[in-house]
Formats: sequence, structure tokens, C-alpha cells
Amino acid sequence: MKTFFTKILSFFLAAFILLSTSSFTVNMHFCCNKLVDMAFFSKAEACKDKVQKENNPFKKCTSLQEKDCCDNQTILKEANDTFKKSTTVLEADQLVFVKTFIYTYINLFEGLDKNIVPFEAYRPPLLSKDIHTLYEIYLI
Repeated sequence: MKTFFTKILSFFLAAFILLSTSSFTVNMHFCCNKLVDMAFFSKAEACKDKVQKENNPFKKCTSLQEKDCCDNQTILKEANDTFKKSTTVLEADQLVFVKTFIYTYINLFEGLDKNIVPFEAYRPPLLSKDIHTLYEIYLI
């Protein structure tokens, strides 16, 4: 269960990084404050052929202005690539620690192929009397 949540969290973090570093454009075309067309990465189509038809709700605008009641809006999300590049310079003592850690980790499991049991040949002592009945200890 824990690995499942870890995988989900890592997926969402990777998607978040991807979306935060990419750019995209959303174009929207409104007629009479109603959304007619929306397009990602391209230009939204105008509703000129729809306005020319009769009995069209887009033709009758309730605005008090005499201008065209169609409007285009563009939402632009620019990429964020201002990441700080880190440079790591290892000093002598850190380099010795890293080398030692890698060497011990590689050789950690070497030579442990056979499972050694030190008391495998041990024989328990023979009992001359039954200790449970001698001390009147009964297991329930």
C-alpha cells in the first residue's frame, strides 16, 4: 500500500514539474459573452458563419455598444526555465567517505551465500525426570 502511494505521489510530482516548465496557449472565442470555441496550441475559429444564419441566439446581443459583440481572448502561460543549476565540488574528506561507502556497500553481501547455523550439531541434554510433573507445572 505504501509503494502504491509512493508511485502515485511520484507521478503527480513529475507531472507538476512537466507542466510548470512547459508553455502553452489557450485561445477562446466569445459571442455575446458565451464561449463559442476554445483551442489549445492553435487559433480559435470565429463564429462569422453562425452569426449570418437566422434565428441564431448569437446574432442578438444585449450590449448597449454598437460594436461587434464577438470577442477573442488569449491565455498565454510561458515556460519557467529559471532553475538554479547546482555545482557540487567534493573535498578530500567527502571524497574519502564516498569511496569508502561505495566499497563497503558493494562488498557487504560478499561471502554470505551459505547460511551458517552455529548450533546445528548441538544435542540437548537427556532428561532423566519429567520436570513438569516434578514441580507440578502444567500448561493450559
